[in-house]
Amino acid sequence: MIMNNMVQVQERKRLYIGLLGASLLVVGLLTVAIWYLVFSPERSLFYKLVLLALAAVLILAILLASFGLAGIVLTIIRSRPFALLQGPMRVALNTFFPLVLGLGKIFRIDMDRIKLSFIEVNNDLVHARRLKIEPYQLLLLAPHCLQYSECEHKVTGNVDNCRRCGKCGVNDILKLRDRYGIRVGMATGGTLARKYVRDYRPKAIVAIACERDLTSGILDANPVPVLGVTNLRPNGPCFNTKFSVQRVEESIRFFLQ
Repeated sequence: MIMNNMVQVQERKRLYIGLLGASLLVVGLLTVAIWYLVFSPERSLFYKLVLLALAAVLILAILLASFGLAGIVLTIIRSRPFALLQGPMRVALNTFFPLVLGLGKIFRIDMDRIKLSFIEVNNDLVHARRLKIEPYQLLLLAPHCLQYSECEHKVTGNVDNCRRCGKCGVNDILKLRDRYGIRVGMATGGTLARKYVRDYRPKAIVAIACERDLTSGILDANPVPVLGVTNLRPNGPCFNTKFSVQRVEESIRFFLQ
């Protein structure tokens, strides 16, 4: 069972890396087409200069992203970071992310599959850094949909409004906070999550959310490292969701050990 899970995780990571490589190929072909137009005799000098500038920008992006892709693969394989490749890796992950999603749509690949693959790749890169911090420097971000839908005590403004009845995962969040001394934020969306990041200025984040919110949060928080844990949705999206306490606790302990 454990071996099957490991194989599935590896396959998920290959999806994003493969689409990222395909994105580089598409941009490369586009650059070749632009370069061909630069030397077309029918074009004006001004038009050629604009195309030449565009081609130069694309070539630079391709070079950076190619080094970044190599850095991602090497970091995952060797489980250690490469300081010189951190910048290109950010270019590959962040700048090319919309193009990866666009290719996924063309090939009719489920968007959640691609985003989950991105989260797995990101988590591997964060684990490779082996960052160790103090508890007050760690922020645990959780979605408000973990709260029991019929609860009268809303926790988005103040998580201590929770009465710890045990009907939902908010009680587990507070137990983790009390056990490890970390900071916690319950967010209704990206705006409030970003506010918590600005207010607490964490050195690392453990985030619980759906694939869509996790990917946007990881990109927004950059360069702050984020370990993402996808939530469980037995009742559908954004309604009485749950999470793996074990996975979240493992993520917390990774940063604090």
